Formats: sequence, C-alpha cells, structure tokens
Amino acid sequence: QVQLVESGGGSVQAGGSLRLSCAASGSIFSRNAIGWYRQAPRKQRELVATISTGRRTNYADSVKGRFTIYRDSANNTVYLQMNSLRPEETAVYYCNADLPTRWWSWGQGTQVTVSS
Repeated sequence: QVQLVESGGGSVQAGGSLRLSCAASGSIFSRNAIGWYRQAPRKQRELVATISTGRRTNYADSVKGRFTIYRDSANNTVYLQMNSLRPEETAVYYCNADLPTRWWSWGQGTQVTVSS
C-alpha cells in the first residue's frame, strides 16, 4: 500500500514562495508519473502540475512560469516550487499519480494559505 506524505505548506503573503514536498513509501516516483493537486474550500480538486517518469513536466495554465515540479530520485521525493503565490491559490495541496485510474490513497495534504 502506497502512503503519500505531503509537507512544506504554510502561510505566506501574496508574491511569496513555498516549496512543497511529497514523500512516498517505496520507490514509486521513478516508475510512475506524479501530479500535484490542490483543493480550495468549496471547490473541486484540480491538477496543478505533473512530472513523467522521464521528467517531462506539464502545468495548469494558471501556474505556468511560477510553479516548478521536479523529482529527487535519491530522496524519493517530488517537489513543487511555488513562486509569486496569489491569494486565490490558498488550498490544501496533495500529490498522487497523474491519472485517476492510477491514484493511490490520498495523503493528508499540506495547507497553503496566501494572504493579500
């Protein structure tokens, strides 16, 4: 059973930066495409960024140029560097496989709060 653990969230002012981390039991990241998701209050969960096994990345239009997803195979961790954060990006951020058909159980997520 894969266990996902997200961390690195916090409270920042608009324009600030945070780096989120996603750790997992077992060496799954090198064998699976991974996505970062977020869910704001009263909104559906949305996919923010993905990284393939070949380290190809894709981003939601709203975060392009500000967010970077990358993988550290040595530490079995996937990161999401978030710059120029906006208040509307306040949400709980999660990591999981890139497609619903591949999802593992969701972790607790990490809260990101951006104040104006």
